[in-house]
Amino acid sequence: MHQIKLFCGIEGEMSRLEAEVNAWIRETKPKAIVNLFGNMSPQAVMPQGENKRVSQETGSRRFAPSDVFLCIVYEV
Repeated sequence: MHQIKLFCGIEGEMSRLEAEVNAWIRETKPKAIVNLFGNMSPQAVMPQGENKRVSQETGSRRFAPSDVFLCIVYEV
């Protein structure tokens, strides 16, 4: 029987999301991962008056980090 597992994260924290997914796979031990797909949802320009730049590993930027969505379809 196929099941789904949904994960949400933030673009600047991809290592955390990766660790969360890998931990889930180790703990759940699915029979098989049937499909894995996701999406990054860009955010709007940060409003004036707030932090004008968001610090990231690659430097500063004007845009807020994107939301990240990941769906794993697996078999139990």
